[in-house]
Amino acid sequence: MKLDLHPTVKLVKKKATTVRPAMDAAKLRALCLEAGADDVGFVALDRDEVRDQRDEILSVLPGAKTLVSFVVRMNRDDIRSPARSMANLEFHHTNDAINDVGRAIVRALLDHGHRAVLPSAGFPMEMDRFPGKTWLVSHKPIAVAAGLGAMGIHRNVIHPQFGNFILLGTVVTDLAWAADEASTPLDYNPCLECKLCVAACPVGAIGSDGHFDFSACYTHNYREFMGGFTDWVENIADAANARDYRARVSDSESASMWQSLSFGANYKAAYCLAVCPAGEDVIGPFLSSRKDFTAQVVRPLQDKVEPIYVTAKSDAEAYVAKRFPHKRIRRVNSGLRVNSIEALIRGMPLRFQRGQSDGLAARYHFSFHGSERVDLTVDIRDHVLTIERGLAGEADVHVTADAEVWLATLRRDKSLFWALLTRRVRVRGKLTLLRRFGACFP
Repeated sequence: MKLDLHPTVKLVKKKATTVRPAMDAAKLRALCLEAGADDVGFVALDRDEVRDQRDEILSVLPGAKTLVSFVVRMNRDDIRSPARSMANLEFHHTNDAINDVGRAIVRALLDHGHRAVLPSAGFPMEMDRFPGKTWLVSHKPIAVAAGLGAMGIHRNVIHPQFGNFILLGTVVTDLAWAADEASTPLDYNPCLECKLCVAACPVGAIGSDGHFDFSACYTHNYREFMGGFTDWVENIADAANARDYRARVSDSESASMWQSLSFGANYKAAYCLAVCPAGEDVIGPFLSSRKDFTAQVVRPLQDKVEPIYVTAKSDAEAYVAKRFPHKRIRRVNSGLRVNSIEALIRGMPLRFQRGQSDGLAARYHFSFHGSERVDLTVDIRDHVLTIERGLAGEADVHVTADAEVWLATLRRDKSLFWALLTRRVRVRGKLTLLRRFGACFP
């Protein structure tokens, strides 16, 4: 049979003559809201705000032209509860709702003859890339570009009406609209700069000056995700027997990890979201009485007796000991290991502990050879980390190292003493300054 005579081909050609109503922005917006989205906006892929994501988005859907950004509200009193089971149940259910809404949008676009995909709102992710970037789409900057909110100092998107009690989703499609149908960013930031997120964070990850300590947040709040899970597995592997394992990991921690494995990974805090009073639907109690709002929402989280997971000798450990002495410090490995020099360069700003750099003013040159040939200048002064490709200026310390050996010393697979003794690593300058450097990245 000739292809043109096949029944399927004949039917499709006949349907192709049927004029289908156009899927314009107004129609798709109405469909998204009917599907369960609480707000939606559209961002053209050629917008500057998503320039850094364009190549990966096109790899996900070649020919993509538009990003459909949408939000689903969470029930805020559940998120605010000191009982983390209630908060995590709300996170999980809302995440399921995001995926259901996104699938409905994709189906509608497909039914109208357009290609569309739904990158995951959270998990699953591309774990073959771990510990590198495992997500396909960064939802926050897309939501900001779509006018669905602005970033608060706690690094969460704050919707003008719903506050930060939202989860975000993004649909990628080849549908394109006229410029006047696209969304625009808000002309103001809903963040009140009240600093309640600063006061509530149990590890001091949010600085009152806007600084954010990624490592502190990741180590505690995401304890039962990715890196924390790896650390738990290594505790099992290193334990001599059951008694030794119980000395390393408490029964409640084992039960909590089991719960995360069976039900879904649980957040340990997310208190920054819980206490945020921004948003038209949220701000009322805060405006009525800041004292009562603090007593009812902030203090229960601050007063909660709980384990706080920190990296040894980190800024977070010092913060907990000073600010929340009633909370129990648990020293753990963050799991933020590096497997390449390029990953090391990307990760240094995330792991830098500015409190550990008190009084340090030094410039470091690194010359890596072997599997990766990279020259690097790292400057630390006035609590600020600066990284530059190449060897710039005069260095106080110059490290020359085989790339694989240096990475092995960072992972503690090999000792730095051995690397120096065998001249796989050579240091010109004061070793005391190199030790100070290491203390900034515990």
